[in-house]
Amino acid sequence: MHPMLNTAVSAARAAGRITTRAWGRQDRAGTREKARNDFVSEVDLSAEQAIVQTLRRAYPSHGILAEEGGSQPGDDYVWIIDPLDGTTNYLREIPQYAISIALQHKGRLEQGVVYDPLKEELFTATRGAGAFLNSRRIRVADRKDLNGALLGTGIPFREGQDLERYLRSLRHLIPGTAGIRRPGSAALDLAWVACGRFDGFWEMGLQPWDMAAGVLLVQEAGGLVSDWQGGSDVLRRGDVVAGNPKILKAMLQRLHQAEKDHPSDDA
Repeated sequence: MHPMLNTAVSAARAAGRITTRAWGRQDRAGTREKARNDFVSEVDLSAEQAIVQTLRRAYPSHGILAEEGGSQPGDDYVWIIDPLDGTTNYLREIPQYAISIALQHKGRLEQGVVYDPLKEELFTATRGAGAFLNSRRIRVADRKDLNGALLGTGIPFREGQDLERYLRSLRHLIPGTAGIRRPGSAALDLAWVACGRFDGFWEMGLQPWDMAAGVLLVQEAGGLVSDWQGGSDVLRRGDVVAGNPKILKAMLQRLHQAEKDHPSDDA
């Protein structure tokens, strides 16, 4: 395992111990609303602190981009951190959340970890070295089209998000599929594309920490990731589509048709 990936795994496991110890005992009074229906808990903050401390000890000159702590400047390396992706699930004791840690070097994703501590599933990827689940090599599903495909998604719930645009995409993507799932953690959704549980995934309005590690996992598992227009700048745009090359192409065709039938300012 690459030394930087090994450090990220140690950081993710440290955060995982914090979240599992507090599982089922989280005091809702210690939770605040960052924005409407967007929560942060004391566990989020403690987990992020543990991650940052681990990374800083190993790489004090690296930059940090974290969901709760914001941006901390550094050199050409930047760690992108979500200490608890799926906070709403966590607070309601729905066992679907993850710790997500990625490393960028000069804007290119190089290392990625998505850790599900409740299921003890550790997804890892190093650029050029493949993607793994608990040390077992993983690949995206080999489905050739959307007939019978199982797709993951995230439904917009924050103020200011274009729900109508999302619903148009949903109407175009559902036909012929085996169904749509909305588990509640984009990091895990992308990891599940990487290991073939989902054939494809799409969502809008994500932040870099929601998807950075997951994007690298999909790419290293043989898949492709783009924005809804087929572009590569997904971390900046926040609208993401993922799957094997044929599934991605099929999803983009339907998304393009949804945008064409109902043009919006976001197209």
